[in-house]
This record gives sequence, C-alpha cells and structure tokens, in this order.
Amino acid sequence: MGLFDFEDGKEGYYGEFGGSFLPEILTSTVNELRDCFYDCKDDPSFWNEFVELMHNYSGRPTPVTHLKNLSEKLGGAQIFAKREDLNHTGSHKVNNVMGQGLLCKRLGKTRVIAETGAGQHGFATATMSARMGFDCTIYMGAVDVARQRPNVFWMENLGATVVAVEDGQKTLKDAINECLRDWVTNMSTTHYALGTACGPHPFPEIVSYFQRIIGVEARDQFKALTGKLPDKVFACVGGGSNAMGLFQGFIEDDGVELVASEAGGSGPGLGQHAARLAYDDATIGVAQGYKTYFIQNDDGNMQDTHSVAAGLDYVGVSPILAHLKKTGRVRFEAATDKEVSETLRLVMSTEGLIPALESTHGFVAACREAATMDKSQSVLVNMSGRGDKDIFTVADALIDEHWKQFIRNKADEYDA
Repeated sequence: MGLFDFEDGKEGYYGEFGGSFLPEILTSTVNELRDCFYDCKDDPSFWNEFVELMHNYSGRPTPVTHLKNLSEKLGGAQIFAKREDLNHTGSHKVNNVMGQGLLCKRLGKTRVIAETGAGQHGFATATMSARMGFDCTIYMGAVDVARQRPNVFWMENLGATVVAVEDGQKTLKDAINECLRDWVTNMSTTHYALGTACGPHPFPEIVSYFQRIIGVEARDQFKALTGKLPDKVFACVGGGSNAMGLFQGFIEDDGVELVASEAGGSGPGLGQHAARLAYDDATIGVAQGYKTYFIQNDDGNMQDTHSVAAGLDYVGVSPILAHLKKTGRVRFEAATDKEVSETLRLVMSTEGLIPALESTHGFVAACREAATMDKSQSVLVNMSGRGDKDIFTVADALIDEHWKQFIRNKADEYDA
C-alpha cells in the first residue's frame, strides 16, 4: 500500500497517526478543501501548471551540488546538497505555498492566513498573496517576531498583516492555535495555508504533495551526476515539510537510508530541546487537529521546547514521519545548538554556502555520519533554506562580536 492509499474508514491516517480532530463548525470547510485537492490531484494538467509556475516564478529546478571541499575535509563519503536555498524567498516553503495558492484560486477564496516560526513560511505566503492578489494575515509568536525581524519587515512590505501572538510560549504552536481560531471565524472567505506536513487531514498530504517536487528532482539529478543513488539522505525536521519533500523521491528505494535530524537544543531533558522522536520525551497525543507524538506532560499539556532555530521548536511532528519512524523506514537523530553553530561555520568556510540554522541540523547529522563512511559512498542533504536572510539569528548563534557592535552603533544612531 502506498503512503497515501488509505484503508477503508481510515482516510487521513498513517498507521495510527493523523486523522482530523476539529470543531464540527470547520468540517464542511475542511471537506471542501479535501475534495478540491483530490480533484486537482486527479487532473494531470494541475501538476503541470504547478511545475510551470515554479519554473517561471521560483526558478526551479534547484540543483544538486557536490560539496567536494567538505567531503575532502571530513575524509569520508561524498556529500551532496539539494539546493532549496536557491528558491525565490530563500527556502523550500515557496513550493507548498504556491501550490496552495492555486488551490485557493480554485476554491474561490479571497483571503489567506498562515502560521510561521522562522518566518520563511510567512515570507513565502506573503509573496504568494502579493502575486495572486489575496489579502494575507500571518500569525507569528511574539518571541519569533523578535528574533526574525527581517522576515517580518518583508512580510509587512509585501502587504501582509503580521500578528504577534502573546499566548503560551509565544512560538510556532501558539501561532497555529491563533490561525485555527481565525479560520473558524472567517471560513467563507479564508484559506488556511498551513506550512508543514502536520495538522488535520488533508493538510499533511497536501503539503507533502507539493513538496515532493524536491525529491522528484533530486533523485533524477543525483543519478545523472553520479550514476547511482545516495547511500543516505538527510533532512532537518521541525514539522516535516522539507523532509517529506526530499524523502518521497527515495522512499521506495530500500537501499537508501532516510535520516531525519531534529532540534537537540541544549540536550535531553524537558524544555531543553524539540527532538520529539530522537529523544524519549514525547508521547502520543491529540492536539491541533491530529494525532502524533507531542512533547507534553501526563495531562496532555504541551511543554516548552528550545532550539537555536525558530523553525524547529514545534512540539509535534508530522504524522507521516511518526508512522515512518515506527515502521523503521526513517531514522531520527538530534543535533544540538552547539553542533549546529560549529557545522554552520564549517560549511561556510569550506564551501561558501550559508545554510539556514534549520537546514544546518541536517548538515550536522550528514557530516557526522559521512565522516565514518567510505569515500566510495555518498550522502545527500537537503539545504532547505539559506541563512543570510536570517542574519540576526545566525549572528547570535555564532556569537559574532563585530555584529553585536554594529547593532549597538546603529541603535546609538537611532537614539541620537
């Protein structure tokens, strides 16, 4: 049975994970979205329209790049990167967003809402809304607004309204809650462009469907470059959109190991990380409309998380990835904040590439394992976003004193 071939009576479930647990008031709207999506999936011209849009507007296909210097530095397997950082808006998020924009047009909706953590999804959604003529509201935790101010600047100047969410931990999970509240109030005009492979059915499938363009391209490109498939494929995982995108290209290839890298933060212990499946701090529960592993207490209350990367500190994980972990098809590892900072410096200094902090989690696991492999072997890592646009967060992670002094000087100029 394929990943999206559901059993009778189990639509939207991946093993025991997934489902749709929403207020009854949202049922008709979600069913309308599901039916529209399945109609589009059954229409070959829709996928062609999507691919053409991504080619002409976002610059796809993105290349696969051999990281020769990094490979030689580590002395093990050959390392390759799928360059999603070269997309318009700087990350893989635009794939799903432009696809959902096409869905929104078919639905006849005039307004789009979205949640965002690192700001990449919000930036992409604001861009799509400007391009397609939708009103746009982005919900973002107040903590993330503060640490991702450049992305907030672009969202607002693209015409979006950015709402800083002050509830809870003031991060991604709280932004999702606000989106759901908004959606209940404005169903007739509004489409919720959820940004990752989580949430109630059909969102995990919708996001995975559009993001699979990454894996479809990468598989063909890798074979053209090397004449074979990679031994291992790596991707960071917050909710799971970029991982699902890349993994789908290789999921039927039993000889290719799929490795997900979560936010290890400061290490094991509640409140110290966001590694739902690499550590043992998450349990199965139902929240935000679906069933998966969440970092929660015995009463089902969501617990605080931590990561240097704003896009990886979500309390849950894609139900599809939870299923793939349980069946043994995907292995989960964790990368600590310290490892991320060290690996970011390494990749920048050897290859001249600047992966986003989120993407660098994938590089940590890839570099760690490539160094122990044979030179005849190869690994592929998804560079899901670029870090230069996240300069404030990256500079903080690298503890750059010159940057700090620059900020102090600019603050003094404004005060004067």
